[in-house]
Amino acid sequence: MSAWRRTWPAPAKLNLFLHVVGRRPDGYHLLQTVFRFLDFGDSLSFAPREDGRIEVATRLPGVPPDQDLCLRAARALQQAARTSQGVEIRLVKRLPLGGGLGGGSSDAATTLLALNHLWDTRLSSTELQQLGLALGADVPIFIHGHAAFAEGVGERFVDVDLPTAWYLVLVPPVAVPTAQIFGAADLRRDTPAISATAWRPGIGGNDLEAVACRLYPQVARHLDWLRQFGAARMSGSGACVFTEFPSQAAALAAHATLPVGMSGFVACGLDRNPALLQSNGQ
Repeated sequence: MSAWRRTWPAPAKLNLFLHVVGRRPDGYHLLQTVFRFLDFGDSLSFAPREDGRIEVATRLPGVPPDQDLCLRAARALQQAARTSQGVEIRLVKRLPLGGGLGGGSSDAATTLLALNHLWDTRLSSTELQQLGLALGADVPIFIHGHAAFAEGVGERFVDVDLPTAWYLVLVPPVAVPTAQIFGAADLRRDTPAISATAWRPGIGGNDLEAVACRLYPQVARHLDWLRQFGAARMSGSGACVFTEFPSQAAALAAHATLPVGMSGFVACGLDRNPALLQSNGQ
């Protein structure tokens, strides 16, 4: 039972750049990006149930039960592994909904990693990533668990080792629907592709940023404020924006100057997902 008493991290991610390089016939966009994890995020805990039911004890406001990614992830694993084991899931939510930090995807991935360990279902990383991709395009990177240059719809990875960096992440008071941004007529979809070996930190921008700023002026306002400290970008489809600092002290100093009405947090970049490390007994 000791393994069940542990709390499991579900870290945020940043897209250090995000380009849309094309579109598949089925409508899915072809992307290139670099994912990096942060030492800040949600956390989950799990308790076994003897009746085989899967329950989420903490409901997210505005999220119907059938759309809860933790619930869907647990059910998908239960079915794929053909296990009758049940679980109660508790989520402590710190990452904003519609923020571009991968909160829901990270929660789903941590649920898959944790229950694969706790239920001893022994699915491989590839199998878990396939389950995760059916839940959302960002779920596989959290299961893969290493900072990576990603392609396709975001599911093909080349691992990268990144220099130590601290980030100031701002959280505009809006939730940005991913489908709205990708569905915009003025979204650029023809950025020339680059190779994973050609990418270096600082290369590239976020092709979704212009659309999000047009539709949500608060995103543009937060970006403009951050740019006094250097290059600033939006993560994912928004709304959160970030800039990089060489030290925690520098990031905290910038955070201390946030104007009234803006909020955010400081976090260190991680090359490994701590949930994956925990699932492997590390």
